[in-house]
Amino acid sequence: MTAQVDYLVVLFTATSGASGELLGSDEKELVQLVWQLVDVKNKKLGRVNELLIKPDLSDLTEQKEEEDVVEESVEEENGSGADCVSKATSLEAALNLFHLQLTNEVNSVGTGTSVCLCTDGQLHIRQVIHPEAANKNALVPDCFYSFFDLRKEFKKHFPTSDLKALNVHIMAESLSIPVDVPAMWDPSATLDPSVTLPAEVAVQQVRVMASIILAMLSEPFCHTFSNPERVSEKFETGTCSKMEKVCDHTVIRARGLPWQSSDQDIARFFRGLNIAKGGAALCLNAQGRRNGEALVRFVSEEHRDLALQRHKHHMGNRYIEVYKATGEDFLKIAGGTSNEVAMFLSREDQIIVRMRGLPFTATHEQVLAFFSPGEGLKETCPVSGGKDGILFVRYPDGRPTGDAFVLFACEEHAQCALRKHKEILGRRYIELFKSTAAEVQQVLNRYSSAPLIPVAPAPLVSMVPAMSLLPPPGGARDCLRLRGLPYTASIEDILTFLGEFTHDIRPHGVHMVLNQQGRPSGDCFIQMTSAERALQASQRLHKHMMSSQRGANSRYVEVFPCSADEMGLVLMGGSLSHTHTHIHNRSRSGTGLSPPPCKSRRLSPPSYSFTPAPPVLPTEAAAALYPPIGQMLLTPRPLPPGHAYYPGAAQLYMNYTAYYPSPPGSPTTVGFFPSPSSLSTPGGLVRMPGLTYNSNGVKDLINAVQGYQSPMESVSLLSSSLIGQSSGGDAPLMSLPALMTKPGGQYLDLTLL
Repeated sequence: MTAQVDYLVVLFTATSGASGELLGSDEKELVQLVWQLVDVKNKKLGRVNELLIKPDLSDLTEQKEEEDVVEESVEEENGSGADCVSKATSLEAALNLFHLQLTNEVNSVGTGTSVCLCTDGQLHIRQVIHPEAANKNALVPDCFYSFFDLRKEFKKHFPTSDLKALNVHIMAESLSIPVDVPAMWDPSATLDPSVTLPAEVAVQQVRVMASIILAMLSEPFCHTFSNPERVSEKFETGTCSKMEKVCDHTVIRARGLPWQSSDQDIARFFRGLNIAKGGAALCLNAQGRRNGEALVRFVSEEHRDLALQRHKHHMGNRYIEVYKATGEDFLKIAGGTSNEVAMFLSREDQIIVRMRGLPFTATHEQVLAFFSPGEGLKETCPVSGGKDGILFVRYPDGRPTGDAFVLFACEEHAQCALRKHKEILGRRYIELFKSTAAEVQQVLNRYSSAPLIPVAPAPLVSMVPAMSLLPPPGGARDCLRLRGLPYTASIEDILTFLGEFTHDIRPHGVHMVLNQQGRPSGDCFIQMTSAERALQASQRLHKHMMSSQRGANSRYVEVFPCSADEMGLVLMGGSLSHTHTHIHNRSRSGTGLSPPPCKSRRLSPPSYSFTPAPPVLPTEAAAALYPPIGQMLLTPRPLPPGHAYYPGAAQLYMNYTAYYPSPPGSPTTVGFFPSPSSLSTPGGLVRMPGLTYNSNGVKDLINAVQGYQSPMESVSLLSSSLIGQSSGGDAPLMSLPALMTKPGGQYLDLTLL
């Protein structure tokens, strides 16, 4: 609409709660509509109309009578000053009555047809009428989707005015319009959300606004009302490129969303505000599931600021938190570079459904057959575009992930498809969820950018030059990784599962991976005597069932060959990605993550000896950095055969890096404390994590290190970890296993710093 309109409808709303600049911020219901028709061409004013709305009584015990509209003409006996007062029982009835009365009044004048609303600011339309109508599923007449903001029209003639500070009172003073100041309500004076607007103030506001419009239409301003504000009727889906620039002042983060919510639900929550095309992006967690957060991009900073006022508004029974976010945050979630995804999402007005848990051998034909109507069923949910409407998610090497996205032409077909949730395809039940274009981008980006093996944690000692902890290519795969163990499985259960391959296990070669709480994670590593036996064991035992003596549950266990370096990386807090190749016909699935930090429970044969490892630094450099223990840090000293680490019958929990010689460097487990820059006497630092919380502190430590010349003043307690300083030079290092004592009834992890 570029030409000037024929009529302006000056509109003012009031709720049962906050008013002024806080209007609509407390989700209170609309109780009053006041409007007046302005003939733009003839510069004439119509009568003032007031519409009172009855609050929703659904939460009360009394029943509400079912009647659409009760219209009642009243004289000015209530003192509001309106020429015509009407009443309605609900919001939808009030909006329809408003539209009916406005149409009749315009038709009675008969000098024009184009009509547009005009309000004081954005709040009356965007923050009151549209949000409440969306919350109550009420239809909004077309006239509420375009309006003029009187403040912005006024600012065109007074550029120095502050848009946020403007109100009707200031505009009237600037145009020299006489106002009954004692009866006039000053919005700037109402800051308390509990203050409710008096009934007569709304009528006075409308009269003054109509006078301001007449003054702007007259000389010397001769203002033209064109290009009104628009309210988006529906959310437009679309794609976003990572190369696109997104303004930081247009993005918000919404938290606390129901897990089944979609981008349309988010647009419904922000109804009245214009969201950019494809600007609603649901966030996923590390497992690819929705985490209750979303990033929303609006068309301007003004709409972003209005969205922030909906902080802790409700979506159903849940309140939603709204915070500021950046354009970079939005691009990380919604940005994409895949041409395949762009082609898949290029068709607009399509409903996306996500399929999760597909068999890895699933084909397009099987998916199409899955959504075809079964025997005796009349419901149809045809996939839009046939095979072109199905997008399988794959790893970079082309292996399927078990996820797929499917397009449907309309909401009816999508709802019919979602009713097939957890039906069987092949031998697996399929999970179905309503999805979004941003979720498609996230899932594709997540799987396409997964590294082969993530970077290991940073070195503990900053003076050691950076070293690569990635396993060297072509390493001997003489170890086994068991995944999916029963949580009650013990060492004996694992040995029973391995059967004849138990004789090929190296001494101290069983490592059960524990999580941060010290509980079994379901993973286990086993060192075998040769790569051939490890390969045979994986081929023979992969996906065989394992039972636990301590529980009735049994699970199938995945068995993969791996190298010692890969095993060491996982046990030191890293992870093995699922992009590794292996010998099984069916590719392994899952995230491949191992829970850090790594603890391992080891088999207890009587002895174990280190194999010498090459030093990382030259001898001279190491001696300069760590005199006199540098060589010992960088090259673990082999222990004589037959030396026992701990009693064979005991069950020991310790950090794997305390004694595992690969990689040949200083320990890098996350959580180590850096050593002091200088020591009072030549010596070494020892960290002892795993102390009991009810121990006697320093006294127990002194008893634990008794005989190693450790004075009491050199023992410090740091949160839940203890560090003791010994002045014995090489003695503590040489006798490190003997320091694994048991103060407070718990074995300790010792790591040389």
